[in-house]
Amino acid sequence: MLQRRGLWIIVVFVLLGAGLFFLKKKSIESLQNTAQKSVASLTATTSTPQILEFLPTDIVTVASTDIQKTLTLSGALRAMNQSAVKAKVAAEVREVLVREGEAVQVGQVLVKMDSTEYDAKLEQARGALKAAQGQLDIAKQTRDNNKALLDKNFISANAFDNGVNQYAIAAANVDSAKGALSVAQKALADTIVKSPIAGLVSVRSVQPGEKVSPDNRLLDIVDLRVLEMEAAVPSQDIASIKLGQQVTLKVEGIATAIVGKVTRINPAVQSGSRSIMTYIQVANTDGQVKAGVFAEAQLALDKKSDVMTIPQTALQYDGNKTFVYAIENNVLQQKNVTLGLQGESNGTASVEVLSGLAKDAQIVKANLGSLRSGVAVKVLQAAVQTNSKG
Repeated sequence: MLQRRGLWIIVVFVLLGAGLFFLKKKSIESLQNTAQKSVASLTATTSTPQILEFLPTDIVTVASTDIQKTLTLSGALRAMNQSAVKAKVAAEVREVLVREGEAVQVGQVLVKMDSTEYDAKLEQARGALKAAQGQLDIAKQTRDNNKALLDKNFISANAFDNGVNQYAIAAANVDSAKGALSVAQKALADTIVKSPIAGLVSVRSVQPGEKVSPDNRLLDIVDLRVLEMEAAVPSQDIASIKLGQQVTLKVEGIATAIVGKVTRINPAVQSGSRSIMTYIQVANTDGQVKAGVFAEAQLALDKKSDVMTIPQTALQYDGNKTFVYAIENNVLQQKNVTLGLQGESNGTASVEVLSGLAKDAQIVKANLGSLRSGVAVKVLQAAVQTNSKG
C-alpha cells in the first residue's frame, strides 16, 4: 500500500509539472505574437510617407510690388494762427458780443467795457493841452516883445534869455500834454476790444459785469484754415526728412487720410530724448479738422518700385542666416534669403528679397516654428458652403 501511494504522489507531481510547462509556453508564445504585431504596426507607420497640410491662407506667392519704409509720428494738431485776446485796461465788462464757436473777422468788436472813467481822463487831457497851449502862446508873445525891447536896448540880454527859456518850457509842456492826450485816447479806445485775427472763438473767459484788470484773458480765437503738428523725429532718421516732403496723416475722428507737408525742422536736438522736433503743416480750408485733435503721421523715408517682396512674418532666423520655407513640387524646402529694404507694401509689413527666391515662388506666410525640409506638402482647398433645398 505504501508503495502504491508513493507511486500516485509521483504521478501527481509529474502531471502538475507538465501543466505548468504548458502554461508557460502558451504565455511566451502570446508575448511573442504581441511583439510581432507591434513591430509590424510600427513598420507600417514608418513606411507611410508624412504629409504636411496647409491652408491657402498659410501660403503666399512672391510678387513684384512697391515697398516703402515709413516713420510713424504722432501728436496733436494745433492752429498755426491763434490769438489770446486780453484786456488792456482795468474796467468793468459791459458786453461780450460773441460766444464759443462763432466766426469773427479782423477788427470785429468782441467786448465792450465801461468807458466812463476813460472819457473823463480824455477830457482832462484835452483841458491840460489847451492850458499848455495858452501858456505857450503867452511865452511866445513875451519872447517876441523882449526881442523888440532888446533891439532898442530897453532890456538886458539876460532878461531876454529868461523869456526865451520860458518859451522853451511852455513848448515842452505842450508836447507833454499832447502825449498825455494820446495815452488817454488809447486807453479809451482799449475799452472796445476787437479781434486781431479772423477765425473762430474757442474759449470765452469773461462775462458781463466782471471787473477785469490789464492782461486778463477774455477770449481765445483760432484760425483753422492751416493746422500744424509738432512731432519728435529720432536723430538717426532726420537726414531722410526734407522740407516740403509730403506726409500722410490719419486724424482721430476722420475716416479718410489727409495730406500734409514738412514745413520746419528744428536745428537743435532735444537733450532729453535725443530727437529733433519737426513741424508738419496741414491745409484745412473746409474746417473739417479741429484744433487739438490727435493725429498719426506716416512719413516716407525710402521707397522702391517693382521689387520682389514677402511678408515679414515669413522670415525665420538661424544664427546669422535668414531663411523662409518654400514649396517646390509639393515638397517643403528651406531657402536662405538676402534681404533689402524693410517697410510696408499694400498695407502689410514686408521686406524686399534681393536673392534666394524666384518670382512666383510659393512660401509659408507665417512663422510656424521649425519645419523639416523634404517633407511632402499638401495645400487644402477652402471649404465651399452650399445651401441644399429640401
